[in-house]
Amino acid sequence: MKLFTELYTELDQTNKTNEKVEALKFYFEQAKAEDAAWALYFLSGRKPRQIVPSKKLREWAIEETGVPEWLYEESRDTVVDGSETIALLLPNNSQTDETPLHILVEKKLLPLRGADEQTQKSEVLAAWRGMNYTQRLVYNKLISGSFRVGVSQLLVMRALSQLSELPTDIIAQRLMGEWKPTGEFFRRVISTELDADETPIARPFPFHLAHQIDFPLEDLGDIRDWQAEWKWDGIRAQIIKRENQIFMWSRGEDLITERFPEIAKAAENLPNGTVLDGEILPWLDDSVQPFTALQKRIGRKNLSAKMLAEVPVVLQCYDLLEYEGKDIRAFEFCARREFLEQILRNSDEETRKIFRLTETVEAGSWAELKEKREASRSLKVEGLMLKKLDSPFRGGRHRGDWWKWKIDPFTIDAVLLYAQKGTGKRANLFTDYTFAVWSGGELVPFAKAYSGLTDKEIRKVDYFVRNNTKETFGPVRSVAPKLVFELAFEAIQKSNRHKSGAAVRFPRILRWRDDKTIEEADSLETIHALLDAYENEGKNV
Repeated sequence: MKLFTELYTELDQTNKTNEKVEALKFYFEQAKAEDAAWALYFLSGRKPRQIVPSKKLREWAIEETGVPEWLYEESRDTVVDGSETIALLLPNNSQTDETPLHILVEKKLLPLRGADEQTQKSEVLAAWRGMNYTQRLVYNKLISGSFRVGVSQLLVMRALSQLSELPTDIIAQRLMGEWKPTGEFFRRVISTELDADETPIARPFPFHLAHQIDFPLEDLGDIRDWQAEWKWDGIRAQIIKRENQIFMWSRGEDLITERFPEIAKAAENLPNGTVLDGEILPWLDDSVQPFTALQKRIGRKNLSAKMLAEVPVVLQCYDLLEYEGKDIRAFEFCARREFLEQILRNSDEETRKIFRLTETVEAGSWAELKEKREASRSLKVEGLMLKKLDSPFRGGRHRGDWWKWKIDPFTIDAVLLYAQKGTGKRANLFTDYTFAVWSGGELVPFAKAYSGLTDKEIRKVDYFVRNNTKETFGPVRSVAPKLVFELAFEAIQKSNRHKSGAAVRFPRILRWRDDKTIEEADSLETIHALLDAYENEGKNV
């Protein structure tokens, strides 16, 4: 427990990636395999369901500390996190719990689930009295099922990769699916002995990323030197077939083969030594669907036949990185495109239904291309990609060869209605906002946003919230409707889950409209007009 708590503290106190990786690596080097397995379990986003209700922890903490309930609630509102509030309010204790992490979880925490309340209370109080602040904090998060810390699974895999000197993709393979946190499992994760399916054949190439174009198109030179494509809004992925095995990697370096079985099945018909680069999209009735449809599949552990039928997917293919077992990334883009067309042309019809060649957008001049870009929203795409015909496929983000030219977002003026404190460095500032628009003389919540303001503006809004609070609902405060902000978002669709009847994608704050009164904010009718126009554009194409 002591070593795991020290790791938690280090991860929580730094935003630097390399420092987090070093802390993780040090922990996995020092911890016993049984403890490391449970740490890996929690750090990779897994967690047992709630062992003791948070309400009970709150009641016992109030009783143990003797603080009035109102003071606890005020503290909770300031700190935001219940586990941290309890850890802070309990009496100072210099003791440290030396119990190994796997013993704490397996022998003390998990057996409490289903135990009678008196047993639970007795065990929890005993644990609190034998731990210091940080240990109590981690303990509270584990027992309440709310453990999380600022580290991604990718960083955990990177640390294990450095520790074991194995490629990250092999670590990712070993962490796929369901597994039990045992010492034997952890030793297998970092073992240098490779199974038959753990060869470098699974390894993807670094992704080539584009910059947003921020200068006149004409500066790119002759339009004939460029290929324009629609910019799709999906999941960037590489599909690999080597030695009759299929691997599918997301841009975030997650192995997602099992998440899209129809793509994996279609890939079986590709020639060995093929690596495709493209975008996974929800595709129904020969048309792309909103990204929210894809999110329904992403969030499911088990994909039912019903879900596969409701949200079918395709891969919009726009590049070929390996051809006949040869790395062709150094070839010119136009040559790679020819090879890609040849592979898909030689595939059967069923395969081509899944692997679709992304179409080029032909234009004789930059002015003509600008006009064609105007159709982006009706086609449910984000704009255009511009790729130089003689460009290689580079790893990472480079200026010059590939550019993304996104369409301007939707914008509306909305009124600040609710505010909540942020997390991390912004845990004491109100930075998460809910905005509303007018409907029949009332303000109706429409969208949430938390990015777009400067630090100075955030402090001004925070001051306003504290001095204009009307009601408090847990961590959320309703405020007097006085402030107007311009919001931007990429797409809009109908939603029965939202009171406004609409859901938006990537909402963010463009600017604080201190030049407008709340009466000048937009209405729900405006929102629905945008929604109708957005949907009708797609039907008319």
